[in-house]
Amino acid sequence: MIDTMIRQVEDAIGASESWHEKGWPATFGPRGLEVSSLEEAEALPRNAVYREEAVNYWRQARLIGADTARSGRQALEALKAGRLDAACDALYLCQYLEKPFEGHRAMTWEPVFEAFRANLLKQAS
Repeated sequence: MIDTMIRQVEDAIGASESWHEKGWPATFGPRGLEVSSLEEAEALPRNAVYREEAVNYWRQARLIGADTARSGRQALEALKAGRLDAACDALYLCQYLEKPFEGHRAMTWEPVFEAFRANLLKQAS
């Protein structure tokens, strides 16, 4: 279980660090202008009505991605040290921080957290 979880956490760290680069379909304004990354948002003309909204959204994705990656590294250290309670707490924080992007395609940490909890339940029984 630990080796599999370590790989999943490592993958999730890499994914969340690149949320703002790889992105996902996100729309802005009443016309639903699709802007799928920070690069696309920053490339919008300065006078584009929803440019600031899109730039802010993708900057938030970058910040939250960095925060979840930081917590994911804590989970990784805890897993390697066999401190499952600390790993669980760190993974919980990751999926909690990810929630603002839940309706989009981030969905990086929730599956990792749920897999971790399921494995803990299996070990306990």
